[in-house]
Amino acid sequence: MTFSNWLKQALVLISRAPLLWTGYTLFIGLLLGIERVSLALGIFLAVTGLFVGVGIAKYIDIKSSTGTSLNFYQAITKSLPLAVLAAGSLVICWFVFRVAANIYSGELYKIGYFFFYWELTTEHLNNKSMHQIAAWLYLPAIITLLFTLLMLTTFANWFSYPLMLFRDYSWSQARQRGNEASVKNQAAMYKLLAFIFAAVFIGAGIIPLLTPVLYMLVSTLMYVSYKTVFEPA
Repeated sequence: MTFSNWLKQALVLISRAPLLWTGYTLFIGLLLGIERVSLALGIFLAVTGLFVGVGIAKYIDIKSSTGTSLNFYQAITKSLPLAVLAAGSLVICWFVFRVAANIYSGELYKIGYFFFYWELTTEHLNNKSMHQIAAWLYLPAIITLLFTLLMLTTFANWFSYPLMLFRDYSWSQARQRGNEASVKNQAAMYKLLAFIFAAVFIGAGIIPLLTPVLYMLVSTLMYVSYKTVFEPA
């Protein structure tokens, strides 16, 4: 398997349902902005949306390649419980790190800001270009995506979520099988992660409005890489 093959398949899959992906991307774009009001809720919704996108990718793949009549909402509800569980776990990890940092810095009053801190003020919005507003609005979403990738590569692996979702593996089983697959496809995995990190930094600094598109692309790449490794034709 090669990264270029995964990227090509992801783009093809996106092109099969442009309207659905456009709606998904716009919806994700709205969710990502919530982090400027409640970081905890924003992280939860962003990560949930990212992982639900993996289920949407499979829905589009099956429907477009086999012509099978599938229920879109059933595809969402199937992936939602596991996505919520993963998102909740990441929120807890982030909160633990934040509490430790606030205790270390002596700023205990900031612990509550994790759950609610209204930042949509004139100070951040007035007299700013669209680029500046987008860069500020989506910066927490960029950090959330990086944190998610860090947690995946540290405590699980890239293939863990689709293995748990599509094969009903336990976390330990998914981690073991995913690690084995990552080692066998090490070169492709390095290129994949390097591409995502490069795209994240480009999105954060140059074209921040593409941040929701990046979430959609990561979801699709997660699905197609899983499919080619574990469900070869």
